[in-house]
Amino acid sequence: MYPHANSLPKLLIFFHGGGWVTGNIDSYTNVCANMANETGHTVISVDYRLAPENPFPAGVEDCYHVTREIFYHPEIIKYNPEDITLIGDSAGGNLAAVVSLMARDKGDFLPCRQILIYPATNYDHSSSSPFPSVIENGTDYIMTSERIQDYMELYVPNKEDRLSSYVAPILAEDLSNQPKTLIITAEFDPLRDEGEAYGMKLESFGNHVTIYRIKDALHGFLTNPLATTDINIAYEIINKFLRDKDIQVRNIDEKENYQVEKIR
Repeated sequence: MYPHANSLPKLLIFFHGGGWVTGNIDSYTNVCANMANETGHTVISVDYRLAPENPFPAGVEDCYHVTREIFYHPEIIKYNPEDITLIGDSAGGNLAAVVSLMARDKGDFLPCRQILIYPATNYDHSSSSPFPSVIENGTDYIMTSERIQDYMELYVPNKEDRLSSYVAPILAEDLSNQPKTLIITAEFDPLRDEGEAYGMKLESFGNHVTIYRIKDALHGFLTNPLATTDINIAYEIINKFLRDKDIQVRNIDEKENYQVEKIR
């Protein structure tokens, strides 16, 4: 997906959400077109295999191999490796984080930047989850904690595999040597706390991490055409991150104390 005016010769490799079970590049066409126009970057959307027909590790291996080929053959797409950023939302944020971990572990390549939008980073979204947002925001919204757990059971039917850092990156014992990271979470999202905790754990290993929580936002706002304010705030943050500028997001609604909160 190319922007209307490609002033920046830079690339976003995008992994779509959908709980590793639903969604595809067609359902995300509008999101990717808007992403290209808002950021001025070319967007490559990865069409990875979905569960339950193709359970873990099929989907993440697809994402890794596509990303590796792009890094191995920059002359084909005319981009420098340092101008490539990984980005994903929800399950796609999980996949972006895992691809970065795989790249570090295998030593093939290493992305310079990653953007994780309300990412899933843990495997447990039941009442035993250590993250309060799973309980606090797990009912009464479209994306419930039960639904997320159902997706996980389809994606990783083998319970032992759920302890892998390639399923739940927050369980990784070593998070050193990871890309410069931006994490954007939504206030009323079951995944909010685990996404922010993952950012803090990345930071504890010496990585450069910025975390923002968008006020009043729900999980999946990036694909919701009615969530214009949330989407605009997200792209304001993303563009500052991509351009290595200090992120100072304006308060769009002056009646509120804030529209976005910097966590880290």
